[in-house]
Amino acid sequence: MAERSDRLKRLVRLQKQIKALHETRHATHLSKAATAKQEAAEMLDALNAASPLPGLFPDLYNRRIVAAIDREVRETDRARQEADRVATATARTNIAERAWREAMTAEERAAAEKEQLENVERKLTNLK
Repeated sequence: MAERSDRLKRLVRLQKQIKALHETRHATHLSKAATAKQEAAEMLDALNAASPLPGLFPDLYNRRIVAAIDREVRETDRARQEADRVATATARTNIAERAWREAMTAEERAAAEKEQLENVERKLTNLK
């Protein structure tokens, strides 16, 4: 039985690592989306400002704004996907932890029963 609880304990540790990986990736995608949104806003402000440079290259600014908005949408979608993966990893971790606790309880119960049986056997052999 100890083998089962050991395997489950390793599984719980692995599931927690996977969950942490997805949480990190989720945060990275959110950060990239925020950066892209900020870049698009700055480019739009520069385009609307009285600066002569955007007036010389309006197509370039428009393309960069569109690219930044596309990046924001793409990264937001990826962040949503990672959030789904975090939820899945959390559920798997909870299931593995519950199974591990049940295995530990069963092992402790079996050890206690074995000890009680040995005590009864000792008392019976002492009475003879």
